[in-house]
Amino acid sequence: MKIFLDTANLDELKQAVDWQMIDGATTNPTLMARESGRKFSDMAKEICRLVPGPVSLEGVGLTVEALVKEGKKLSAIAKNVVFKVPMTVAGLKAVRALKKLGIKTNVTLVFSANQALLVAKAGADYCSPFVGRLDDIGQSGMGLIKEIVAIYKNYGFKTQVLAASIRSTVHVQAAAMAGADVATIPFKILEQMYQHSLTDKGIKAFLDDWQKVTK
Repeated sequence: MKIFLDTANLDELKQAVDWQMIDGATTNPTLMARESGRKFSDMAKEICRLVPGPVSLEGVGLTVEALVKEGKKLSAIAKNVVFKVPMTVAGLKAVRALKKLGIKTNVTLVFSANQALLVAKAGADYCSPFVGRLDDIGQSGMGLIKEIVAIYKNYGFKTQVLAASIRSTVHVQAAAMAGADVATIPFKILEQMYQHSLTDKGIKAFLDDWQKVTK
């Protein structure tokens, strides 16, 4: 399973890239807004330069025409840009139009298997089900991932399942077990994936014992 970092924070991206464990990144208007004081275009260019893989940049248009225009503009920033569009009729029509132009797309805000089926039929490169938000309303986010993976396998769809709205390391593990192609995660979750109390305890014990060895 590929791991994308879900952030627009350059310091987080630099550190994650240095760890050599991320395969791409996702952003959205909310994440961009948190990095106040910088122009969107400047941030987008820097993120695309830093990240060794696909970078999802999101459009805010609501019509086919507006989304296609944004898709063209954002994809011109760098070769690794993937244009994010909303799960709407206009969004999926834009996906088809952008595909003809060779522009990669990621359909976001997917909350059902039926929506995911339409995303794949439209030819999107990525489908982003939001597992955490489904959990918030008492539905099974990871259950949805399993359904989408099964449907895509049934019909040989090339669209990749990108598990989004990841809230914990348990979500990451569950996404991997469900067969998601990608999980996009906050930096703090990536940090937590490295950690276990028994690892820390074991390292301390080895170091303490080493001090007792005759040098």
